[in-house]
Amino acid sequence: QLQASGGGLVQAGGSLRLSCTASGRRLNNYVVGWFRQVPGKEREFVAGFRFNDGSGYYAESVRGRYTISRDIAGNAAHLQMNSLKLEDTAVYYCAAGPRSGDDYHAYSSPSKYDYWGQGTLVTVSS
Repeated sequence: QLQASGGGLVQAGGSLRLSCTASGRRLNNYVVGWFRQVPGKEREFVAGFRFNDGSGYYAESVRGRYTISRDIAGNAAHLQMNSLKLEDTAVYYCAAGPRSGDDYHAYSSPSKYDYWGQGTLVTVSS
């Protein structure tokens, strides 16, 4: 089970840190991904990485502003979001799945993930 938390209301230019805590399984052998979704649109890839070594990918829209990290002892993943923009407003989901490849598609496709958290709302205001 995955539990996402840390969402909230923030002004444009501000920062938030999301957390994804796993229970019932260790994340060490999984790929952890962050996605976001706004009503009426498809779920969008944000970032994904191999939990055991931290390597992975960012979506172009967040690269340089978002940073993924991991807490091995706490079995948790984090998404530090800086310089937030209005268009970053969405429900953010964390997900975990088996490693299926090393290319961008292996991390960015929602179908590669088996387990999903419930989502946490991030609202960026002007």
